[in-house]
Amino acid sequence: MRRRPRLPRRRAELSDRLILLGVIGRAHGVRGFARVTSHTADPAALTAYGPLSDETGRRFTLRWVGEGIAEVSLVVDDRPVKIAGRSAAERLTNTKLFVERDRLPPPDEPDEYYLADLVGLAAVGADGAPLGVVSAVHDYGAGVSLEIARDNAGSLLIPFTEACVPAVDIAAGRLTVAPPDEIDVPETRTEQAA
Repeated sequence: MRRRPRLPRRRAELSDRLILLGVIGRAHGVRGFARVTSHTADPAALTAYGPLSDETGRRFTLRWVGEGIAEVSLVVDDRPVKIAGRSAAERLTNTKLFVERDRLPPPDEPDEYYLADLVGLAAVGADGAPLGVVSAVHDYGAGVSLEIARDNAGSLLIPFTEACVPAVDIAAGRLTVAPPDEIDVPETRTEQAA
């Protein structure tokens, strides 16, 4: 049975990390409403996290006015200011909305975790030999993969399946990787020189 991740670069304190929860899409109508894509398990729950931030630090609040349609407000001096008009809403198209990692609820079960918590974990082989550090988690829709940065060698891209990642220990700060035969794990430059 596969453990259940709750969500999707360096290992940082939880309060330092931002988690992508949604994206403002194209404008809807002439009153400043916008389509919003939510990445939360229940799309309507996106508004429950309070103000969300973009990559520049601007803060936004949302109020759903229809399915996938929101009234967007920019928080200015701790007060929400509604986005007025279609042109203003169009300027927000493709704005990514983030929340600080420590504002997310803890996982419900011991074998659950957020995919973002995998970034920074040490990756070790089945024999315990160090492989590198998880530098990114990718999810392009066909399945999650882990990018493992290695000293003196290229990065590895490993499918995040139970067969390829049989053990994840968040508390210990490591995960076990068993790359499939199709993935050639080249030696590091120091191993090649030896």
